[in-house]
Amino acid sequence: MKRNSPGRILTHTRKAAMALVALLLLVAGFWTSWGTAQHILLSKGREHGTLTVARCDDKVCTGPYVPKDPAPKRDRVTIDRSVAVKKGVTLAVVLKPGTGEAVRTGPAGGLHAWLPLGGAMLLAALVIGGGLRLPRVAWAVASVGGALLVASFLAL
Repeated sequence: MKRNSPGRILTHTRKAAMALVALLLLVAGFWTSWGTAQHILLSKGREHGTLTVARCDDKVCTGPYVPKDPAPKRDRVTIDRSVAVKKGVTLAVVLKPGTGEAVRTGPAGGLHAWLPLGGAMLLAALVIGGGLRLPRVAWAVASVGGALLVASFLAL
């Protein structure tokens, strides 16, 4: 039995809307992650050094910064607070250009920067599996997003 034309249009519209929502989730996750990850991935020419955490507030931790290359030593540099940042810990960091804000480098910092993308992948997997009815693709996207979250947790 053939479907009527309005039924086909409704089905294609639903699929297009779900694809748009999934794409929006993935782009938003990537964009949010890229705000931090760009400083780690494109760190050539940026100021590298170590940060010793001296004090932590609710959102940021601060401490003295010692550069690797000839650069001015700074008494106060900030880094976003996470579960792995504790008082007295020395972290390898790169400074965001023109600021006193640091981003953690290395595998742990790189994985931590991509956390929003991992969460977005898990959310998009629900839309892909339920809305687009592509369960294999949904499982693949969810597996990659979950692996990213677990790897970040273990690295921190």
